[in-house]
Amino acid sequence: MSSNPKREPNSVFTTIKEYVIMTIGMSLYSFGWIGCVLPAKSTSGAASGLAIVICTALENYMGWEIKIGTIVMLINVILLLIAGFVLGWNFGIKTIYCIFVLSMSMNCWQDILPAEDFLHIDRFLSMVVGGVITGFGVAMAIMQGGSAGGTDILAMIINKFRAISYGRIIFIIDLLIIASSLFVGFTIDAAIYGYIMTLVFGYTVDMVLAGKKQSNQLFIISPKYEEITRALNMELGRGATLIDSEGGYTHNRSKIVMVVCSNRETPTILKFIKDIDPDAFMTVGSVMGVYGKGFQPIKF
Repeated sequence: MSSNPKREPNSVFTTIKEYVIMTIGMSLYSFGWIGCVLPAKSTSGAASGLAIVICTALENYMGWEIKIGTIVMLINVILLLIAGFVLGWNFGIKTIYCIFVLSMSMNCWQDILPAEDFLHIDRFLSMVVGGVITGFGVAMAIMQGGSAGGTDILAMIINKFRAISYGRIIFIIDLLIIASSLFVGFTIDAAIYGYIMTLVFGYTVDMVLAGKKQSNQLFIISPKYEEITRALNMELGRGATLIDSEGGYTHNRSKIVMVVCSNRETPTILKFIKDIDPDAFMTVGSVMGVYGKGFQPIKF
């Protein structure tokens, strides 16, 4: 009983911090769409891109002017209802919160920002900047366990019935959304800019999520594996894992030393290994994220 009061304030503070970061992230995400993509008279993937296509079609063919955030909310509500019946009602509060903040902030930005290109940059650069801002914003929400919904929900629904990779589904949906813009008055160059923004957006999300967490995985093959392991443990304070191995030609049995470390630690480790065994065989590969003791906690 006595431990609960100590944990409670910290838990409340953490929760508040997460929702504040998600709010800022979704506000940035919506600013990228309204402040960069919309003035460039283009669109891209995701529910926000589809909302721009729908709003443009309604205005051009029906004369209706509906705010983009309203359509985003409508798209996500429909997808959430369908997913609820198909996948079960297990969607997190954070995702629903992010969808709400996204829709409201898009409408607010649309009221505040001028329809013209207030950044005074060309269309291509506007789409690139939009990709960076939206990618950074949605990555902030993802790191706190949130999601902008949209195509993510649709991908989960499709993945329920078809054995297609999640990333491929998202990619195909985004391509179809951008292609559909050609039928509502967007030009070909606007569609091309949309594809470019999709690439910039994806790259930015990956970079932000990796960030300083970007790590390397080293495999070290050497007959002096015990000495290398001791040096890593005692002198560098770095843990290592020994994996049983057998030479494909000689069939000599030995150990492979596996080490996971940050980018900046890699040159130091390589130097230590070179000093111990200059002939050691080593491979270095990048890993997107490392979770567990000594690294990043799992927050997703």
